[in-house]
Amino acid sequence: MSIVRVAALLLLLLSTAAPPTAAQLRRNYYAGACPNVESIVRAAVASKFRQTSVTVGATVHLFFHDCFVEGCDASVIIASTANNTAEKDHPVNLSLAGDGFDTVIKAKAAVDAVPTCRNKVSCADILAMATRDVIALAGGPSYAVELGRLDGLSSTASSVNGKLAPPTFNLDQLTALFATNGLSQTDMIALSAGHTVGFAHCNAFTSRIRGQTPDPTLNSTFAAQLRSWCPPNVDPRIAVTLDMVTPRAFDNQYYKNLQNGMGLLASDQVLYSDPRSRPTVDAWAQSSAAFNKAFVEAITKMGRIGVKTGAQGNIRRNCAVFN
Repeated sequence: MSIVRVAALLLLLLSTAAPPTAAQLRRNYYAGACPNVESIVRAAVASKFRQTSVTVGATVHLFFHDCFVEGCDASVIIASTANNTAEKDHPVNLSLAGDGFDTVIKAKAAVDAVPTCRNKVSCADILAMATRDVIALAGGPSYAVELGRLDGLSSTASSVNGKLAPPTFNLDQLTALFATNGLSQTDMIALSAGHTVGFAHCNAFTSRIRGQTPDPTLNSTFAAQLRSWCPPNVDPRIAVTLDMVTPRAFDNQYYKNLQNGMGLLASDQVLYSDPRSRPTVDAWAQSSAAFNKAFVEAITKMGRIGVKTGAQGNIRRNCAVFN
């Protein structure tokens, strides 16, 4: 066999072995169909951000919860019907703030208000862009978003089971869960900084502050403060800021909080209490630039999870309803 034929065969094998997402996602995907889509989405997100800073954490957490279940396909936005309980109504997703859903819906409306863009841009891509935009608005890193996702055709509460980390997970459990989505332990530690914005309900951490043996990794002063905010029989709707120091900023304060025993969730604090992940926490607590670089790499990889192509998806006219 000639060298040319061997090279051609290798090229063919490499191209068929590559995941479909590698070819599907690219920057400027909508250059022909809706060239101004990013500026349209950015303006809509900025408008929502001016209304409430809750938009930041709500949108970031929505993107995470979407990608980890059925892939980044906006299936988490689908509303339940009489015949189907959708992802958003699974108990673990009831903590997602409505402002995140509203951000995507308003950005979609802004895009579709442009005649040439109507029904050309997926809700999944709008969520990815909106997440990038709220992070930048909160002082976090700016980055280019790969686009070309289709919206998923299925959304069931049962599909959420086992896909999202409960607040009690240890390092091995967190690492294993992220690995199922092609993400490394370093990616996991970087993406955990999504908890530098947003809120958690009291029931997510009360086991750490109650009983005869409170969690020893929790700062005692911080624990006392949490007990005052989340007394016994507290209203389950009461929520506490995940980052007490810079709650409205997307920054590396998350890691500094872990160093001080102020990780609100056990699954956050374990990143510092476990000696295997502590050096990474220390490094990113010291360097915003190093954290920003790692976070952008990790969220870009996360955005490639389970991307729908071809007959696997479509572009929804209404983000909350299947076509």
